[in-house]
Amino acid sequence: MPVTRDDLPRHILPMPDPKHVGITAYDARDPATKYPPIKPLRPPKGAPNVLIVLIDDAGFGSSSAFGGPCHTPNFEKLAKGGIKYTRFHTTALCSPTRQALLTGRNHHSVGMGAIAEMATSAPGNSSIRPKEKAALAETMKHNGYSTAQIGKCHEVPIWEIGPVGPFTQWPTGSGFEYFYGFVGGEANQYYPGLYEGTTAVEPPKTPEEGYTLNEDLADRAIRWVSQQKALMPDKPFFMYYAPGATHAPHHVPKEWSDKYKGKFDGGWDKLREETIARQKKLGVIPQDAVLTERHDEIPAWDDMPEDLKPVLRRQMEIYAGFMEQTDHEVGRLLDSLEDLGVLDDTLIYLIIGDNGASAEGTINGCFNEMTTLNGMPAIETTEFLLSKIDDFGTPNAFNHYAVGWAHALCAPYQWTKQVASHWGGTRNGTVVHWPNGIKARGETRTQFHHVIDVAKTILDVCGLPEPVSVNGIAQAPLEGYSMVPTFEDAKAEETHSIQYFEIMGNRGLYHAGWTAATRHRTPWKADQPCPLDDDVWELYGPDDWTQANNIAAKNPEKLAELQRLWLIEATKYNCVPIDDRGFERINPDIAGRPQLIQGNSQLLFPGMRVAEGCVLTLKNKSYSVTADIDMPEGVKAEGVIITQGGSMGGWTFYAKDGKLKYCYNFFGIEHYFAEADQAIPAGAHQVRVEFKYDGGGLAKGGDLTLFYDGKPVGKGRVDKTQPMGYSSDEACDVGGDTGSPCSPDYGPTGNKFTGKINWVQIDIGDDDHDHLITAEDKLKLAMARQ
Repeated sequence: MPVTRDDLPRHILPMPDPKHVGITAYDARDPATKYPPIKPLRPPKGAPNVLIVLIDDAGFGSSSAFGGPCHTPNFEKLAKGGIKYTRFHTTALCSPTRQALLTGRNHHSVGMGAIAEMATSAPGNSSIRPKEKAALAETMKHNGYSTAQIGKCHEVPIWEIGPVGPFTQWPTGSGFEYFYGFVGGEANQYYPGLYEGTTAVEPPKTPEEGYTLNEDLADRAIRWVSQQKALMPDKPFFMYYAPGATHAPHHVPKEWSDKYKGKFDGGWDKLREETIARQKKLGVIPQDAVLTERHDEIPAWDDMPEDLKPVLRRQMEIYAGFMEQTDHEVGRLLDSLEDLGVLDDTLIYLIIGDNGASAEGTINGCFNEMTTLNGMPAIETTEFLLSKIDDFGTPNAFNHYAVGWAHALCAPYQWTKQVASHWGGTRNGTVVHWPNGIKARGETRTQFHHVIDVAKTILDVCGLPEPVSVNGIAQAPLEGYSMVPTFEDAKAEETHSIQYFEIMGNRGLYHAGWTAATRHRTPWKADQPCPLDDDVWELYGPDDWTQANNIAAKNPEKLAELQRLWLIEATKYNCVPIDDRGFERINPDIAGRPQLIQGNSQLLFPGMRVAEGCVLTLKNKSYSVTADIDMPEGVKAEGVIITQGGSMGGWTFYAKDGKLKYCYNFFGIEHYFAEADQAIPAGAHQVRVEFKYDGGGLAKGGDLTLFYDGKPVGKGRVDKTQPMGYSSDEACDVGGDTGSPCSPDYGPTGNKFTGKINWVQIDIGDDDHDHLITAEDKLKLAMARQ
């Protein structure tokens, strides 16, 4: 059904209330008084439902819909009923791609030059979305759409991720009427930190009961859309479904990963060759496309140690199972739309990856990525990894695959996630499906497009103008181009003819088929990159589909032209100054962004659940934790008073069998305890743990002392500590332990404290050794949370 445009003032949002002018009688029964009926706000007649599905950390060569090894039958089914776009691009990084998608503007233009955790005071990197560049969901809501975001949100400024907000850049402050998911770069698929709206909530069941985040998010999406259509069937919906899969940790029940046993025994170099052959057969790349060479920084499969290869194979089996499970859950959502009778009238964008596959798992991959992110990869020896091979993918692991697999899943292109200069980091297979509006079935489109084009296309399809004013703020124009001309015409003229790329110094430019590129840094290397002016630029011609043949030396004039265009585009969209800094962007004092926690003392209250960045840093220093509690008569003290981290690392202060205990969890490998020699008596008391750091560098141990009302009641010893981070996604909880359990003394549920907690205070000592942490280490930790 074609969209019928109306005469409502949709360019001003929210639209002004209609005013009635006419006779107003004294008596409502007087027939002279007539008021027009109240009409609920709706989009123009014929406007479809809209669903955006964004998969996380998936390379062009991952899904079987684009020739990859991961079986994705629902993605394939969607592609057979719609169109595959084979030259669709993202920004090469998480937060930037998502903010660009949700606003229709380039990532620097909306303040998201890198991940939110690396915000600076520069406009292009502030993580603050300008008020004159309202989110797409805001436009859809004010035009009569029901709006919901399900899954991952990584667009909130880091200093606003907390229970006190402000919530203006949370989904419910950005035009989405409903949000269920997590806020941050990644989530434990078995123990996620979830929010409904802006309220922290617990998963509905445990891993032992079969819980996975993938399934939970699909359940919530199905519930929301079913309710919406049951109560307002005439009102279309706009849903953004971003499951967080297939980002690390690669968590999936074994029934999914076991399907792939033996499928990757040949290694990643063979996988690349198999993938490009399938891609040519599918027609998603030209028959003459060249498989790019593997760079020296990426080891050959044959050069990897033989005794490590069983672990490496298992890493890829788990990832493939994870991708297939993700496809299955997306399929359940699509099936629900079909059952509701609305699938054919829903414009669906399936974007398989917010960037290329992630090369952040190191050359060997890892069982617990926090070991690597803390600069201690040597802990995970080959012997250790082999001993854990059956635990990969389970709630006992926090695993990531090796760089070689990431590169293979970006086939046939060069490089991976973070490398914005090359297609391996930015080219992501995309499907558009809308049976009632697109006649094409199972076709491909080769026009160049970028994630900023999605918003423009949705407004075009729905018959909605770009707003000139939102909430009283004059709006800047969208920066993308409508893809509608390509819906029916495979030979439609390419409208998006120029696009700049930049992530932390990795830079590229597309213009009329030509590409210029310079890789400034390698994602998994800790060394500082060279000066920007020393970067070597490459040039690829319009006939070079995969960027395989660098012709810079043969055509320096063309390269200079594209370099100049890159600088113009970068300046236009706030990309300059180019910011490749590491430590300076992690340190808020230098970066110029606010920080939530300051000083040497912090007070917390029962029921609080806050991110690690919202708590005083206790690493590499002495500290104390004091709790003011009341124990009722006849009640034995049990449960968690305060904890930080989870099963993969952290600390917890709790009661067990009536006695006070403290456990330091070292990467889930070692657990160090202190236990009181007597039970906590009834009544009001202050219980306390003091940790005296040994000093002499990072990650050292220290002595523990427990106190009741200032009297020592127990001692313990911690032999070694985590120097930089406990977890990528676990919280600090007061009164219980959400997420995975930090101590083996209790489980993931039933661990609430049986007494009353009045307050908990954390105090840090003056023996801070944080200055010994290198800039590269802090950068690595921050980049993991994307």
